[in-house]
Amino acid sequence: MKFLKGLLGFIIPIAIGLALALVIKATVVTVAKVDGPSMEPNLVNNERLLVWRHAKIKHLSVIVFDAHGEDPSATKPNTDYVKRVVGLPGDTVSSSNGNIYVNGKKINQNFISHYQRTTGTGNWDLQTLSKSWAKHPNSVKVPKGNYFVLGDHRSVSNDGRYWGFVPKKKITGVAKTFFWGTTKAKRHNVNALGY
Repeated sequence: MKFLKGLLGFIIPIAIGLALALVIKATVVTVAKVDGPSMEPNLVNNERLLVWRHAKIKHLSVIVFDAHGEDPSATKPNTDYVKRVVGLPGDTVSSSNGNIYVNGKKINQNFISHYQRTTGTGNWDLQTLSKSWAKHPNSVKVPKGNYFVLGDHRSVSNDGRYWGFVPKKKITGVAKTFFWGTTKAKRHNVNALGY
């Protein structure tokens, strides 16, 4: 009997701790991993991120979302992409000579170099891009409940330019870097740019 009480006294706190961890992961924060070079130089392949499930999504927030059903090349469910939000619902978005314009105003892209801004970004607006999308053809604005995303490394990023918008229901949350394994500038470019 004494042994059983001792065993339960050991097992119950562990079970409660595991249950709490699972609840927190499912409702508050989880961990994701960057896959590929599309967010360089700010995030690198295999870098781990904290993902806050209920954080407010802002312009330039970095988000994690399930691309399955949005990007035709994401053939498996739970294919996580990490991208930067450029357009919120109702926004117009365009690109000209490496500059991104949201609602007609040029956004500050100091989080990437001039070379990265001008190589691979292209000149476009949402209506031009959307002519080749399976969903939301002829879009002038980001539809309600959707977001427009780009990778920081534009010349290699498979992002909204090629397949369209990200529905809010597919977004896991807003990504933040850990305080180790990266530089202060990169942490700022991921954690603090949302407006």
